[in-house]
Amino acid sequence: MLYDQIQEAVSFINNQTDFNPEYGIILGTGLGQLTDEIEVVKEISYSAIPHFPISTVQSHKSKLIFGKLAGKNIVAMAGRFHFYEGYSMQQVTFPVRVLKFLNIKKLIISNVSGSTNADINAGDIVFIKDHINLQPENPLRGENDERLGPRFPDMLKTYDSTLNAKALEIAHQNNITAHEGVYVALQGPNLETPAEYGFLNRIGGDLVGMSTVPEVIVARHMGLPVFVLSVVSNKCFPIEEITETTVEEVIKLANEVQPKMSLIVKGMLGKF
Repeated sequence: MLYDQIQEAVSFINNQTDFNPEYGIILGTGLGQLTDEIEVVKEISYSAIPHFPISTVQSHKSKLIFGKLAGKNIVAMAGRFHFYEGYSMQQVTFPVRVLKFLNIKKLIISNVSGSTNADINAGDIVFIKDHINLQPENPLRGENDERLGPRFPDMLKTYDSTLNAKALEIAHQNNITAHEGVYVALQGPNLETPAEYGFLNRIGGDLVGMSTVPEVIVARHMGLPVFVLSVVSNKCFPIEEITETTVEEVIKLANEVQPKMSLIVKGMLGKF
């Protein structure tokens, strides 16, 4: 049973460290180097934790990192999981449930994305204000365990406009180009066609990516507040501006924007 698996993982972690994190951070491609700024207390490999998957994505380190960042006790996931890797949605979101049972108060989620908004360019940072879920599976499908959350969680106030306003203020003070936007989640792993990019723009999507939304749904299911920020790796609209994109280019741009993402995350931790 999922609940029992979560408790096994939490028990294992608590036997490895008595450090009590207040906040969780999922380090996507855009924030991978933030690990260098954490005052590390303990690192635990995903492969050692019961029932944890292992990330197969290039640039993901596959470990939990406990320590201090901006004066706050945090636990960081250095690497996340995606449906396209072959994992079930329950496996993809299992670590989020573990973090919740480690008693974190808020979860910061980062990712890279393509822009389907003509006014949002590669290298910009976007704070997610809503999402459109076009992935073919839902992490809450199946029998619901009330110990984890309600059968039908309401998604109305999933993203906190107050937190986004604080993040926009931090970005403005540091001359960082930032926006709020709607994130559309697709399965991947292929990038989208020009026709699909046009469709995503027409339905109100500002960004497109292959992660994050399952994690957000599960966090919402458990009553765990989230703050989500994305670095735009490539511009996908208008159609005539699209160029071919490689994973190497995505990682290169994300690494270039990484200092700005780190600054905002540390600033937000200071305001929590």
